[in-house]
Amino acid sequence: MTTATLSSKFQFSIPKKLRQSMNLAAGQKFVFLRIGDSIKMVPEPSIDELFGLLPGADTSGYRDRSDRRDKVLAA
Repeated sequence: MTTATLSSKFQFSIPKKLRQSMNLAAGQKFVFLRIGDSIKMVPEPSIDELFGLLPGADTSGYRDRSDRRDKVLAA
């Protein structure tokens, strides 16, 4: 198990072996998820990585801002 210490500025360094094995880069953004008493840190996916993630998704009931705006204007 690899450990890191939280600094007084609430920062920590990801150990080198872990950075290299996951191909992490300086400036890369991460998402922090609270799961119970734990924190999971995952790299923020790019739009390209998300493309095609949900093939065949039913979008027939999709609503957007214009749908809500049209209902308000009609009232």
